[in-house]
Amino acid sequence: MPATTESLSSARSLPWAVVTLLFLISLPAVTTRLYASDEIEYFAYLRSLYFDRDLSFDNEYRYFYDHGIAQGGQPRSNGTGRRGDLFHKTFLEDTTATGLRKNFAPIGSAILWAPFYIVADVGVRIARAFGSSVAGDGFSRPYISAVAFGSAVYGFLALVLSAIAARRIAGVRAGTLAAVCFGTPLVFYMYVAPGFSHANSAFAVASFVVAWLHVRRNWSAGGVVALGALAALMGMVREQDVFIAIGPAIDYMVRMGRAVRTGDRSPGEMVWKAALGVAAVAVLFLPQAIAYLTLYGRLGPSPDVQQKMTWTSPNAWRVLASPDNGWFFWTPLALPALIGLVVLVCGYGRRENGAPVTDRDRRWIGGICLVMLASQIYVSGSLDTWAGAGSFGQRRLVGLTIFLVIGLGALSQVTRAGWPRFAANAIIVLSIWWNLGLIAQFATGLMDRSRVEPARNAYNNFVTIPLEFPTLAYRYLFDRQSFYQSRTPALH
Repeated sequence: MPATTESLSSARSLPWAVVTLLFLISLPAVTTRLYASDEIEYFAYLRSLYFDRDLSFDNEYRYFYDHGIAQGGQPRSNGTGRRGDLFHKTFLEDTTATGLRKNFAPIGSAILWAPFYIVADVGVRIARAFGSSVAGDGFSRPYISAVAFGSAVYGFLALVLSAIAARRIAGVRAGTLAAVCFGTPLVFYMYVAPGFSHANSAFAVASFVVAWLHVRRNWSAGGVVALGALAALMGMVREQDVFIAIGPAIDYMVRMGRAVRTGDRSPGEMVWKAALGVAAVAVLFLPQAIAYLTLYGRLGPSPDVQQKMTWTSPNAWRVLASPDNGWFFWTPLALPALIGLVVLVCGYGRRENGAPVTDRDRRWIGGICLVMLASQIYVSGSLDTWAGAGSFGQRRLVGLTIFLVIGLGALSQVTRAGWPRFAANAIIVLSIWWNLGLIAQFATGLMDRSRVEPARNAYNNFVTIPLEFPTLAYRYLFDRQSFYQSRTPALH
């Protein structure tokens, strides 16, 4: 059976027509604007390569700054300049070793957005041929909308791929997908701030994991090349995501090593296929390598980024459990999902009928999933900016979406009835409300955007937000611009 047909049939229990229709209906909720410096950096790659055929971002940065779009780019009230002077200093004054403007972002999101951007450009050109005044400069609303909708689509596809993977291993239901979508920052980066790379990251990681689950059955040469290509894509979307490839690399070494010992495979085959996978990574990573060399004259990210790293990962535990910015406090749903992965490793629960893996294999796959998840905790904990202050959630972990779906799917296998099911459902519902409430607080200025304050946020989530919900819903649908104005946080 072809891989695509098998994958789709493995998730056949989900009402995909309904799920897809609901997603399409939700597209008007996508916020079609860019404002943060990170978003501008990701977009600058795409616009500069498509229109200017270069990696000189001066005109892109200057456009967003001069139009007051760059975060804090509005004039100061006292007339002493702009509040975006830090943006100006970093992106319009400083230069790299090669004399170009800095760009700390990788190129992968631009690659993923390119099909949407090209369609937008074709549409603009056709519209202008019929007399429309819409600007065909790569900056106008159709172009910005294209990348925003692109991120929403990739976030949705990440959930679809996560369902396919979870169905093969532990089972999944539509409620699980809804929980991960609305109970994690993924929904924020699909609909509220789609100009970031995080929805794209969730898609790239999910694609890699689904490919691994298929390729590992026989480790064919073509499969290894595909896996290497997807590993390169992960690294180009978010550099830290490439560490996820450690998990399948361990799986390859163990399974192929076992096959060599039993005589089913030769040592030479094991070596040349591994070399083929590494070569695929190197070749498909070339766009990013060329960008590094062009911008910084060296193979590697900006020295400014590397200076943030301490490779002993001193902040790993804080990434998980800090009351101020820890993953479990921003996204409580991550805790039951992690417990679900442990349940999977321990062999509890049962396979869905027709699941193409043995119980022993399920436990091994669960362990590899934990390794991949741990790699991201390690890298995030190595950053001195581990908290991601000023951003919504532990955004560097949005790429772990597929592991949350698998974990919750595994947990559902041992909470099928009685009080365990009630407790699990109650935790999931509260986690969803917590996440949606934090999004509302973050957007309206009800919370300190640099950190979580559990008691204060809980008060707002369960008292303030319900009282203001009708007004907030109306503003989001019909007056979204009002959310971009500052508001003094409530003192609860």
